[in-house]
Amino acid sequence: MTTSTRPTPTQTEAASPHLVQRLGLFSSTAIVVGSMIGSGIFIVPAEISRGVGSPALLIGAWLVTAVMTIIGALSYGELAAMMPSAGGQYVYLREALGPMWGFLFGWTLFLVIQTGTIAAVAVAFGKFLGVFFPVISSSHWLWHFGHVPAIKLGPMVLGNMDLGVNTANLTGIIIVLVLTGINILGVRLGALVQNVFTTAKTAALLGLVILGFTFGRNPAAIAANFGHNFWQGASWHALHPVQVGVGGPIAMVGLLAVLAVVQTGSLFSADAWNNVTFTAGEIKNPKRNLPLSLVLGTVIVISLFVAANFVYLLVLPLHGDPHGATVAARGIQYAAEDRVATAVLQQIFQNGGAFLMAGAILISTFGCANGLILAGARVYYAMSRDGLFFKSTSKLHPRYKTPVAALVIQAVWTCFLCLTGSYSQLLDYIICTELIFYILTIACLFVLRRRRPDAERPYRAVGYPVLPAIYIGMAAWICVVLLRYKPQFTWPGLLIVLLGIPVFAIWSGRGQAVAD
Repeated sequence: MTTSTRPTPTQTEAASPHLVQRLGLFSSTAIVVGSMIGSGIFIVPAEISRGVGSPALLIGAWLVTAVMTIIGALSYGELAAMMPSAGGQYVYLREALGPMWGFLFGWTLFLVIQTGTIAAVAVAFGKFLGVFFPVISSSHWLWHFGHVPAIKLGPMVLGNMDLGVNTANLTGIIIVLVLTGINILGVRLGALVQNVFTTAKTAALLGLVILGFTFGRNPAAIAANFGHNFWQGASWHALHPVQVGVGGPIAMVGLLAVLAVVQTGSLFSADAWNNVTFTAGEIKNPKRNLPLSLVLGTVIVISLFVAANFVYLLVLPLHGDPHGATVAARGIQYAAEDRVATAVLQQIFQNGGAFLMAGAILISTFGCANGLILAGARVYYAMSRDGLFFKSTSKLHPRYKTPVAALVIQAVWTCFLCLTGSYSQLLDYIICTELIFYILTIACLFVLRRRRPDAERPYRAVGYPVLPAIYIGMAAWICVVLLRYKPQFTWPGLLIVLLGIPVFAIWSGRGQAVAD
């Protein structure tokens, strides 16, 4: 295929002088923190605890996520400082492995990863707003178009979703449109919203941790979760039941395998830390601030996440009865609708706890959606300037210097996902795919150290080559385990990536961007 009419990476970067560097260290760190803290930390521990059945392994699952996330940030820092261009991870893959790999990342980001996450977070905002306004609910339909029946394909189940507009997804759509409008009006305004809401939700999560350690300590929960009971089920010889696929047989797996299986929850909850690299073209002194914000942001969030899980164990017993009459009786495993953090505050404050937690999650999801919307559009902008996305997305607003078309196209697809309800299934599919892209991106370190040994590297990855190799080994192990025991979370995502190959061939073969 010919690509001679496409601009080279160097020409592309030189042709994008209009992005304005307005984001300082605080704003770039706020993008990291704000994109990572969504609703997962408040909900996911229930699912993890049902999978591991051990207080030690609940903490262990988050420690695995902590190690991988921090190593990932340390490794990405070198690439970010070396190539501080709009598009971030897309650029690293393009430069080290070739245009196709960069395109496949951007294709998957647009189709599922970024837009699906924005849709999920925005609809979660609507659902939690329903705590204050009961009329807002996923069961309150305004226009119900129909139901897609469940379609079983081997170990996977597709479909089984309702199509239409309900008050919860309508609220989510409104949030997407409002935040898209804010980000069109300038990166500075978008960053201001991000800074305010990130500060508020970080304070809320810190407040949950402080309240739990000071006022929430429950002697019954401490006795059930700590001491000898803390290590129950966490030995190397213990076996844990894992269902293979949907409705498949139960397999008994060891410690390392079960920790890999539950990473679908904890890794996804701590994901999106790489989003700040997408905005590199608008960060002041990016060779310093990009790697620094990556490390600061991930360390802050991961520390809060691990501390929050200790708080959950101090306030509620891990094991519980799904039919329990109280939040303590249901425990972490069977908190109502998996809302562990809400159950913790109900245990501390009784009836007011649900409203306090709902308010905190509203702040959290609003800020998270804003960060994802701000960052994601910069990838499509960079792809378009390489002739690999709609031509209109390469243009900036003449006054606000923002990628208007990229923001609008992202919003349109996100709203469609909100209407179909498919985002939850799509997000189930992509954790393994995301890990593969993380592996490939960290492998870029090794490739570029060999190919460009004399390139300027204002920051060098701490622990290279040992720490990046450890990340690749850990992520590869998780992918292997998920392919074996959770095919419903892996094969569909890989298929979405593979579908991008013929799309890349068509787009790049034409030698120019496809007209919008």
